[in-house]
Amino acid sequence: MKKYEEKKFDFHALDGISEKTIGLHLGLYSGYVKNTNTIIELTDSMKGDESKKYALLEARRRFSFEFGGMRNHEYFFEQFTGGVQELDPESALAKRMVEDFGSVEAWKENLVGLTGIRGVGFAVLTYDREAGRLMNNWIDEQHIGHLNSAQFIFGIDMWEHAFMLDYAPSEKGSYVEAVFNNTNFGVAEKRFDEAA
Repeated sequence: MKKYEEKKFDFHALDGISEKTIGLHLGLYSGYVKNTNTIIELTDSMKGDESKKYALLEARRRFSFEFGGMRNHEYFFEQFTGGVQELDPESALAKRMVEDFGSVEAWKENLVGLTGIRGVGFAVLTYDREAGRLMNNWIDEQHIGHLNSAQFIFGIDMWEHAFMLDYAPSEKGSYVEAVFNNTNFGVAEKRFDEAA
């Protein structure tokens, strides 16, 4: 059985997000990868054993949380690689933002509004291939709220571990702005180009 492997990320120096926070965050990501593999191994080993049916079903229920946590973090961390790059106003992504939200600024305002949701999760820009449109949505925890077939284009991790070493809960807005200020939007543009 092929295992999932932790991805390595070549972060540039982040302004407003400390190395300590990134180190902690990478450790949590490592746990998601490990737990994803563990659940696959467990479910493979329990197949056909009627006495483990309940445990098998519970492991399968937990799988989407661990797998979602792995992928959400991979997308999130990738945005901080390759140096800071602003969104190109001539990119296909920026043009689609204008079509679907009215302006790039309106898209950002809409997404930032999602970051005020109480609770843990991710505020995410996704692209729905079938409808050919961008949408902002909230992924609760790691797995509730993923939209079928919608591609993750850009996202902000809103779990406390992503910012609490650097910002108090009342300063979440400063953390969100730090994410925008440290993002390589070329990564998001490429995701959109590949999805569209």
